[in-house]
Amino acid sequence: MFRIGNGYDIHKLTEGRDLIIGGVKITHEKGLLGHSDADVLIHAIIDSLLGALALNDIGTLFPDTDAKYKNADSTVLLKHVYDLIKGKGYVVGNIDCNIIAQQPKMMPYIPKMKEILCKILEIDYNQLSIKAKTKEKMDAVGQGLAIESNACTLIIKKSL
Repeated sequence: MFRIGNGYDIHKLTEGRDLIIGGVKITHEKGLLGHSDADVLIHAIIDSLLGALALNDIGTLFPDTDAKYKNADSTVLLKHVYDLIKGKGYVVGNIDCNIIAQQPKMMPYIPKMKEILCKILEIDYNQLSIKAKTKEKMDAVGQGLAIESNACTLIIKKSL
């Protein structure tokens, strides 16, 4: 059996925080504002995994009202969610993602993001696509006020 899930996240850029995307610290004068590390890519992937099995969303599982998730490392949250998916008898078939940011350029960081995420999700490099896009200077993302990401995930029921 196959299941598909979509995920989306957006966070405002702010001074005084590290910019972490895909588990990678990116050189930039601003970081993303959020309760956890605000990793938009991982948050979109988490929502796509949860959505594939109709398991609510990241905010339900890791509420921003819970102090234990303050500044949480999103790679740890992703590992927890993937363990839930495996516990239901599924594995990742593939994931297709976009990071949408006017600045900084994401392409130099994508190979390391893939390395980190593939290890957590126990998938091969060719099962994860991460693309970088801009908003052509339109809307909040295009004006450099925010960064967003989306993900589409196919999960597959393991055969017994």
